[in-house]
Amino acid sequence: MQKITDKIAALPPGEAFHSLEFFPPKTEMGFQNLTARLERMALALRPLFVTVTWGAGGSTSTKSLQLAEVCQSHLNLTTCLHLTCTNMSKKLLDDALESAKDIGIRNILALRGDPPRNEEYFNTPTEEDNGQREFVWAVDLVRYIRKKYGDYFCIGVATYPEGYAEGSCPEHQDPVRDLPYLIEKVKAGADFLMTQLFYDVDKYISFEKMLRDDPSGLFKDMVILPGLMPIQNYHILRRTTKLSGASLPESIQEHLEGVKGDDAKVKNVGVDILTEIISKLRSSLPAKPIGFHFYTLNLEKVVSFVLERCHLISPPPEEESAVFEDDLDSNKFVYGKRRDRRASSIIDPNNHLIVDKIEGRRDSMLLESAKQAGFLHTNKQSDQPLSVTLAISEGEGTLGREATWDDFPNGRFGDARSPAFGDIDGYGPSLHMSHSQAINLWGYPVSLTDVSDIFVRYIKRELHAIPWSEQGLNEESKVIQNELVALNEKGWWTVASQPAVNCCRSDNPIFGWGPDGGFVWQKSFVEFFLPPQDLERLEQRLKELDGDSVSYYAANGKGEYRSNVKSSDEALNAVTWGAFKAKEIITPTIIEEVNFKAWKDEAFTIWQEWSRVYPPRSATSKFLTEIADTYWLVNVIHHEFPNPSALWELLKSL
Repeated sequence: MQKITDKIAALPPGEAFHSLEFFPPKTEMGFQNLTARLERMALALRPLFVTVTWGAGGSTSTKSLQLAEVCQSHLNLTTCLHLTCTNMSKKLLDDALESAKDIGIRNILALRGDPPRNEEYFNTPTEEDNGQREFVWAVDLVRYIRKKYGDYFCIGVATYPEGYAEGSCPEHQDPVRDLPYLIEKVKAGADFLMTQLFYDVDKYISFEKMLRDDPSGLFKDMVILPGLMPIQNYHILRRTTKLSGASLPESIQEHLEGVKGDDAKVKNVGVDILTEIISKLRSSLPAKPIGFHFYTLNLEKVVSFVLERCHLISPPPEEESAVFEDDLDSNKFVYGKRRDRRASSIIDPNNHLIVDKIEGRRDSMLLESAKQAGFLHTNKQSDQPLSVTLAISEGEGTLGREATWDDFPNGRFGDARSPAFGDIDGYGPSLHMSHSQAINLWGYPVSLTDVSDIFVRYIKRELHAIPWSEQGLNEESKVIQNELVALNEKGWWTVASQPAVNCCRSDNPIFGWGPDGGFVWQKSFVEFFLPPQDLERLEQRLKELDGDSVSYYAANGKGEYRSNVKSSDEALNAVTWGAFKAKEIITPTIIEEVNFKAWKDEAFTIWQEWSRVYPPRSATSKFLTEIADTYWLVNVIHHEFPNPSALWELLKSL
C-alpha cells in the first residue's frame, strides 16, 4: 500500500501521524550524510511517508530522483516526489514521471514553481512534445498526469492557509480569493492538500473550516495536511515567514524576542511553540486521522523532540525493538550558517525514541555504526524479547555526533559535508519575487554604472533587496558600509561580507551570538563579482604580499576556478568562531573550496534568472547575460583579524 490516501484511510479515526520533507543536498558529501540520517530517522521516527523537493525549473531533477529512490527503494519509505511545472519542458516532466514510476513511487505533489518566464523564453515544442507548450499553472500538471497515467499516481497539491502571496506580498493574500483555483485543481484530479507552513493556529482552523464547509462539497472528506516548520533559528524563521507570507502571532514573537541571539533558547522555545500548535490543532479539528507534515530542512533533532512530545511516533511492534536515548546535554561538532545558526542543544530529561526491528537488515548501516561505537547493550530489565538501548548523545561516540553535529540550518557559509548545506528549502536559485516586482526594484539596467548603482543603493539601505539577497543588510554591515560602497562604486559588486572582530562578548548587540558568558571572534572577508581584467590585477597584488595573510577563491560561470589555497579536504577557513563554557570551540562560518564552488553555480544562475525577467532580445537581457558569461565571483579572506582595516586597505589599493 504505497498511495498516501490509502495509507491514511487505513488508519483508525482520531489516529495522528506525521510526514517529513527532505531536499537533495548540494554536495556529494552532504548526500552521503543525508542517506545515513534518513536511515536513522526512518528507524526512529517512522513517518507515514516522506516527500522529496524538486528544484525550480527542474534544477535538481537528477538529485531529487536519486534521493527519492533512496527513500522509496532502499529505505522502503512511502515517498512523494514534488514536481514543479513552470519553466520546464514537457519532455523533462515526462522523463521525471516515468523515472518516478520505475522507482515505484505512487505519489506526486504537483506544484507550479516559480512564476512563468516571459513567453519568449519558453522552450520550442518538439515532436516529442506533440506541439504542447510549457505548463503555466499547477492545474495544468494535475490534468496532464491524470490524462496520461489515470489513477496510477496519488496527486497532492499545495494550498495556503493565509492565502497565496505572489512574490511575498502579504497585502494581496486572501484564502477566499484562492478558493476557485483550489477547486479547479481538485476537480482536475487532486487527491489531497498539503499546506504552506504557518504559525497562526486560529487562521489555520478558520481556513480548514472554510474548506470543509464549502458548498462544492469537494473538501468535506478530503485529506488536508497542515505544514509545519520546526523553529531551528530566529533568522531562518524570519526569512521563511517573509518568503512564504506566513504571519507570526504577537505571542510567538514575544516568546522569541528575548532569546533570538541564543539558538539554544530559540530551539527550546521553538519546540514548545510547535508542541502547543499541534496540541491545539488536535483538540480543535474533527476526529478523523490527522496528520502533520514537517519541513525538516534536512535536520533531525528538533523535529524528533516535537514528534515525541506530541506523541506522534507510532508505537513499535511488540517484538524486538530498540530505544534511542538522547540526553542532548552537550554541544560538540556543531556547524551552521553565519551567526544566526549557533550551536546549542535542548535539554529534555525524557527524550527517547523507539525504533522497531528491521527484518532482514542486520547489516544495517545504523546498527553496524552503533556496534562499532559501543552503544548497543541488552536491556535486561525488559520483559520483552531482546530489546536494545542505543544512546544518541553528543560526545558519547561516533553515532551521536553523526546525528547532531550540524544541528542548525546550514547555508552558504556552512560545512559542505552537512545534509543541510545550501538552500533553506531546497527549491533552487530564485529571485523570490514576481517579474513586475523585480522591474519595480531594479529597473532596466543596461550599463555597468546602472548595476553598480543598484548595489550601492542596497548597501545604503535604499533598496530592500538585490537578486542575491531578498533581505536587507544586517547591523554588522554598517561597520564596513563605507568600504562596501567604495567597492561597489568601482564595479566590484558585493554579495557577502563581514568585518573583523578581535574578541567580543557573546551578548554584544552587533557581533554577539551564542550562550551568555562566551566570547566570539571573526575574520574579515568579502565576496564580489568583478571583470576578468580586475581579477588579474587582484591576483598579481596578492602574489606580492608576504606570508599567507590572505586567501582567495575565484570561479566563473564557465567552470574555471582559481585559488591560492591548496586543494584539500582539510583546507577549511573558519572565519567566525566562539568559545563558551563547557563547550569545544564552535566554528559556524566556514569558507572552503567545496562550499564556494557549490554557491558559485547558484550565484551565476541568479544572473540568468534576472536576465529572464526581461524579453530575450532586450538590451537589459543581453547585458545581464553578458555579465553572467564573462564576470568572476571572488571571495577574499584576510586572516589578520586583530587588524580590522587590513582587508579593506588592501582592496582600496587596487
